[in-house]
Amino acid sequence: MSTKTTKTVLPAVAMTAVSMVLTLAVVLMWLGTAVPWLVALVVGLGIDGGWLATLAYERRLAAQGDHSRVVTAVGWLFGLIATGFLVAHALTADASAGAWLAVAWLPIAAKVLWLVHSLWERTALTTGALDAIRGIQQEARDEAAVARARLRAEAASEETRLTAVTGAGARVARVQAKTAKTLAGAWSTLEEARQGEDTARALTSVTSRVTPGVTPRWELPIWGPVEPVAALESASALSDTDLEWIVTDIIATEAKKGRSVSYREVATLFRTAGHSASEVRLRAAWKRAVA
Repeated sequence: MSTKTTKTVLPAVAMTAVSMVLTLAVVLMWLGTAVPWLVALVVGLGIDGGWLATLAYERRLAAQGDHSRVVTAVGWLFGLIATGFLVAHALTADASAGAWLAVAWLPIAAKVLWLVHSLWERTALTTGALDAIRGIQQEARDEAAVARARLRAEAASEETRLTAVTGAGARVARVQAKTAKTLAGAWSTLEEARQGEDTARALTSVTSRVTPGVTPRWELPIWGPVEPVAALESASALSDTDLEWIVTDIIATEAKKGRSVSYREVATLFRTAGHSASEVRLRAAWKRAVA
């Protein structure tokens, strides 16, 4: 018998022995005045013997892994009879009635302890099985702890990454806003200069000493898209005289319309007409034409 089994069987054995002694004593004291003491002794021993016999048979069946409801019912019957004798003696005793009532529950308590012991035996496991169960539980706790640690680490790294990305995005947005503000201010200043009434006159007064007799038209850059004009691949090369004549004709045609054209407009009209020439030769022809 193992130590753990002894923890449950010893209280049941002790309670049963005390209950049998009390039952025998009560039967002798209670029935001894009414019948001969030998008869009372036989009755007491019969109750204790029947109880002990049914208990032994019930334990034998339990050891075999079997169970009988009839044997269990008979055992409870003997326990109830012993309890009945104790309660009846306590109620008829002239003195110490409370003490006898206090111990009247011992037979029932003994049966309950045997029931607890049987349940213990049915659910008892070997040392190897208990070690295996503890190992499985410990492994499950370890895996859960590792999973929690991994989740916490991933959450912390994700939080750090999001913080870094958010900070970098905020810095980029600030730089873009600052650049856009500076660029908008520059183009606003350029637009004010282009729209100003004194801009062309001021530029002309500066360049009039360099090119006497020539009054160029100054145009500052304009904010907006530029559409380049593709040169014609099949266009034949023009001489300087032809270039000057074409440019002069373009200027004269636009002058009849009441428009004074700049070099850029002349270059656009020149290429739109299907002619082709380098920028240096075309600008030189325009300078000779306006001179």
